[in-house]
Amino acid sequence: MSRLDRITTDPEICHGQPTVRGLRYPVQMLLELLSSGMTIDEVLADYPELERDDLLAALEFGALAAGGHPVQLGA
Repeated sequence: MSRLDRITTDPEICHGQPTVRGLRYPVQMLLELLSSGMTIDEVLADYPELERDDLLAALEFGALAAGGHPVQLGA
């Protein structure tokens, strides 16, 4: 089950970087938090606007991008 529909881009939000649900949380920032050792529960506690599926979507996006796969996002 893909969660990539939660990842959006908008030139008016975070300079067009991929974000979660149009919120001002860039995927890159979320991946950095998780890679620093924070757990999903810790990130969710610090950012209550986010949902577990948002973080799983960020991980899916990162995995695809790291594998050299182009990631197509919805319009």
